Amino acid sequence: MTRTSKMPGLSYSLPAWACQTGSKLRLVPGTPCHGCYALKGNYIRYPAIKKAQYYRLDSLARDSWTTAMVAQIKRQKWFRWHDAGDLQSADHLKKIFEVCRLTPATNHWLPTQERKYLPLPGSSIPDNLVIRLSSSKIDGPRSTAWAHTSSVVTTGASCPAPSQGGKCRTCRACWNKKIKHVSYGKH
Repeated sequence: MTRTSKMPGLSYSLPAWACQTGSKLRLVPGTPCHGCYALKGNYIRYPAIKKAQYYRLDSLARDSWTTAMVAQIKRQKWFRWHDAGDLQSADHLKKIFEVCRLTPATNHWLPTQERKYLPLPGSSIPDNLVIRLSSSKIDGPRSTAWAHTSSVVTTGASCPAPSQGGKCRTCRACWNKKIKHVSYGKH
């Protein structure tokens, strides 16, 4: 698990180098993935971080993944999936759904660019999970293909973190299903 200084509780990261859609978008100027924060800074400065992310990526194939995730998450009130990286497969999303169902006291937030897995046929989204489909262009239109979305904007961001020392503090908009869209300032 990772503990970011910005958010309440733990989060989970995978290597951004393994993003399927993000690896294409990071080559396109004007997309949120171009200049990806998870491909610089502490994510690459410390080899142990990258090693841990690849270890997590490899662990997705293990039968014990769901049980191990539940054991680590069950005491968290707030949890963010993928502060780096993204969904790897429909099976990965199914496993996340199972973790959410087995941790009903935890509020889960999953931002994603992986439209191809939404909606997941034959599955319902757990009540304690908000999946936010990320816009593919900075200052671009909001997606109408999904109920909960997010975007990166150059002006008028709804996320208060930049004015709060880079921290969520009491804001929980990203985890709130009543809030349909959250916009983040480009950084």
